[in-house]
Amino acid sequence: MQAWLGTLKNYFIVYGLFVKNCFMAQMEYRFNFFLGIGVEIAYLISKLLYVLVVYKTDLHIGDISPDGILMFVGTFTLMTGIYSGFFFYNSLKITEYVREGTLDLLMVKPISLQFLVTLRYIHFGTPIPNVLAGIIMISIGWEAMGIPITFLNLLGYCLFIAVATILTYCLMFLPALLSFWFVNTGGLAMIFYSIWDANNMPMAIYARWVRRIAVFVLPFMIITNFGPLWVMDKLSVYELAWGLSVPVFMLVCFRLLWKSAIKNYSSASS
Repeated sequence: MQAWLGTLKNYFIVYGLFVKNCFMAQMEYRFNFFLGIGVEIAYLISKLLYVLVVYKTDLHIGDISPDGILMFVGTFTLMTGIYSGFFFYNSLKITEYVREGTLDLLMVKPISLQFLVTLRYIHFGTPIPNVLAGIIMISIGWEAMGIPITFLNLLGYCLFIAVATILTYCLMFLPALLSFWFVNTGGLAMIFYSIWDANNMPMAIYARWVRRIAVFVLPFMIITNFGPLWVMDKLSVYELAWGLSVPVFMLVCFRLLWKSAIKNYSSASS
């Protein structure tokens, strides 16, 4: 147990170095850094048009009011910031490593290859507008709906944000992992990006069969739906149990797929 904790501590130290090095590298080109934030703000404003339409038309989705919809949009925006900051650039790098054979250099490092490849790069510019806007929208919707700010509500919501982060990691790296077999998986990646963008509204707007697929097969809808549904007291016992167990299941599947992908990798020197 002590050895395991020591190893975990070392990985936290290494990840801290990743964060430091990425921040220093991005600060060398500050104009590009702030330009990236500006571009992301422009994209964010276009997304907020959805919210404006929802309030102007007094849109209700089932028994979810415009204030409730704002919470879903805020959760989606927050998760978009987490995805773009921690996972997006790393997923792009994987296909580059496979295509150019540079994975050979990383395989000899005395550290978990999966950890190194999937978490090496952190981008600080693009997440800032999304994370801030997401938290603001969640707070406004929460307050407007009169949901009590209790320890249980906060704990449950934060727990489902953690679940959403794990699912984002597992799902959005899938196209990159398939590049070990097919090299170029850009088309599949675009499909996954489209599915991600379709998740910016409550899942109640979709047909039941779509919801079943997106909750139990490719659980994208858990990412932005289960947190708000928890604080609104709209999660069934079965959904709650699945929502808490699915990240473990997905991590195991992702690990098995990763090992299979590495076995299939053809070294640049072979």
